Order: sequence, then structure tokens, then C-alpha cells
Amino acid sequence: MTARKARRPRGGRPPASAGAEEKEFYRLRLYVAGRTSRSQAALENLRAICDSHLKGQYKIEVVDLLVNPQLAKGDQILAVPTLVRLLPPPVKKIIGDLSNIERVLVGLDMSPLPGKALS
Repeated sequence: MTARKARRPRGGRPPASAGAEEKEFYRLRLYVAGRTSRSQAALENLRAICDSHLKGQYKIEVVDLLVNPQLAKGDQILAVPTLVRLLPPPVKKIIGDLSNIERVLVGLDMSPLPGKALS
């Protein structure tokens, strides 16, 4: 008899039996309009925040609205750059270049790591 692996539920979250210490997975979508300095800054700032505060528990999708303008309607994007947190629910949005780390963490309901100073 072979043991069956626990399957992940559709939301992409691990089963509850995976351990209480496991962090939530963040699925983030960054809407930009071309390769402007503001769009590049937003992406760099987002990567830095995720690398230091989410430790591999995230996926970033970049949507260029100059290439796919129809995608703005689904998430009701009115300005760029805009960051949308798709997972974990509820959906959250932040507009801007994401340079204010504390504002991003609070806006996305992320808590800083213990002992990690906000800069």
C-alpha cells in the first residue's frame, strides 16, 4: 500500500496539517505602463520588500498595460504603477512607486520580520 500525498486546495495554500509555522503565500500583480523610471522603481522596490519580508513566499506578475490594456479592467486599475495583492485574500491595492516601505507593508497587511528595522 502506498501513502498518498496531501493535495493542495485550489487557493494554492498548503493544507492545514502542513504546520502552523508555515507562512502565507503572497501572489502579487504589478501593473505598469511601459519601462518608465517610475515603473522600474516600483518593480525594484517591490522585489526588495518581498526579498526582505516574505522570504520566498511570493510570486510577482508584472502586467504592462501598454502591451495588454484590456487587463486593467479586471482589477479596476485607474493609475500606474499599481500593486495588487491577489493572495492571501482579501485583494489589496497600492498605487505608486512603492518607495515607502512602511506604507507598503501596512497597506498589504504584511508585518515586518521581528527585529527588522523599517527603512
